Amino acid sequence: MANKGPAYGMSRDVQSKIEKKYDDELEDRLVEWIVAQCGASVGRPERGRLGFQVWLKNGIVLSRLVNSLYPDGSKPVKIPDAPPTMVFKQMEQIAQFLKAAEDYGVVKTDMFQTVDLFEAKDMAAVQRTLMALGSLAVTKNDGNYHGDPNWFMKKAQEHKREFTESQLKEGKNIIGLQMGTNKGASQAGMSYGRPRQIIS
Repeated sequence: MANKGPAYGMSRDVQSKIEKKYDDELEDRLVEWIVAQCGASVGRPERGRLGFQVWLKNGIVLSRLVNSLYPDGSKPVKIPDAPPTMVFKQMEQIAQFLKAAEDYGVVKTDMFQTVDLFEAKDMAAVQRTLMALGSLAVTKNDGNYHGDPNWFMKKAQEHKREFTESQLKEGKNIIGLQMGTNKGASQAGMSYGRPRQIIS
C-alpha cells in the first residue's frame, strides 16, 4: 500500500460523497446485531465511522459473524488463535469473510471490496454487505440467526405453484386479457391516406 496524501479537487468531492452515505443509526443496529450474534466477547467499537472500521479491520469479528450463521461443525472461515497483525494476513481474513458471505447467498453487487474496509475507502459499502447478510439470515429462518428479526428486511422468496393436468388444459381455452378482444371491431370508416394515383 502506498501512503496517500490528502485528496484535492474531484477526488476530494468523490470521497466526501461516499462518506456522506455512511449511516450512524445503521451502525448502531449492526453493532447490536453482531454482538447478539457472536456474543459479548467481540466487544464494542468506539462510535463513529472510524471506530467501526477499526473494530472490523482485522477480519476476526466479520469471520466470527459469518461462522455464527452456520450450524456447528460446518464453519466456513478458519479463525486464527491470535488476531493477525500483518497487513496481508488481515486482508486475507477479510477476503475469507467475503467468500463465505458470497457462499451464504449475498450477491456480488452487495459486496464490499477488501480495501473499502481496510483503508476505510467506503464504509457505507461495508454496511450494505452486512445488511444483505442480515437480511439473508432472517429470511433463511434456520435457527442460526440471533437478535431482533425486525432489524433486517426479509428478502422476497419464490412462491412455486403446482397445477394439475386438467387445470393446464383449461387454461388453453381462455383468451388472456393481454391478447385483447376483437368484439365489434371492423375497419369500416378507416382510411389509410390517399389512394394510389395511376396516370397513363
